[in-house]
Amino acid sequence: MHHLQRPDGRIAYDLHGTGNTGTLVICVPGMFDHRSSFRFVAAALAEAGNRVAVMDLRGHGDSDTTFDRYDSRATAGDVVALAEELGGGRVVVAGNSMGAAAATIAALVRPDLVSGIALLGPFLRPGVQSRLERAALRILVSGPWMARGLTMVYDSLHKGRVPEGHAEQKARVHAMLRPAERRRAVARTIGVTNETIDDASGLSARAVVIMGELDPDWKDPRAEADWVASVVRGEVVMVPDCGHYAQSQRPDVVVPALVDLIEKAEAVA
Repeated sequence: MHHLQRPDGRIAYDLHGTGNTGTLVICVPGMFDHRSSFRFVAAALAEAGNRVAVMDLRGHGDSDTTFDRYDSRATAGDVVALAEELGGGRVVVAGNSMGAAAATIAALVRPDLVSGIALLGPFLRPGVQSRLERAALRILVSGPWMARGLTMVYDSLHKGRVPEGHAEQKARVHAMLRPAERRRAVARTIGVTNETIDDASGLSARAVVIMGELDPDWKDPRAEADWVASVVRGEVVMVPDCGHYAQSQRPDVVVPALVDLIEKAEAVA
């Protein structure tokens, strides 16, 4: 594990393929997730000759809980800082859920740095929640039951194929959420109002949208994937037998899509 020093704290990340000379790929998980959700993708991309950095969000995993901001734009700043820390060049960013918004913002603010983005189960705009669902979420993140409750939610979002090592991953998430200061940081992440990204006209990075066909965060996952693709002018890869976490549920689909994106991004670099 490594740490990236930021003004208000440190971001934890793992680095795979340290001696490789291929493309630098930065992987960004979503809220109440741990960086190890990208374990299969990182290993495969490193085996293919790339350097792969997998980071935790602010307040998540082994990152510090001392930050003032926990939104997607702040996360994009962490992505850019990590890319620069690791030597820059032309970077591909793979982001899941809220991490997909951070990847898109990073590509918009630093077109000289980010040449490709993969958006997995992306939230570029808020999901539709009823008043009852919003109230239930506030209750869920307001007490000591938050760790167990969010771990159950995390499990429920894995519709379809169960990843190898899923029990261990759930245990990591639960352990991450047990300290009070980390619960507060994660609750702030969940409660933040992230900007809607519906205009990416300045985007020059190649883009692919990867969406699980069973993703329960969306009433119509295909329609949401098509909308995101229209914003970032990207291709769509729909992943069968998969919910919200394609990187761990279906690495057999995600890795080839990322290899293709890396090749296309390198071709125009």
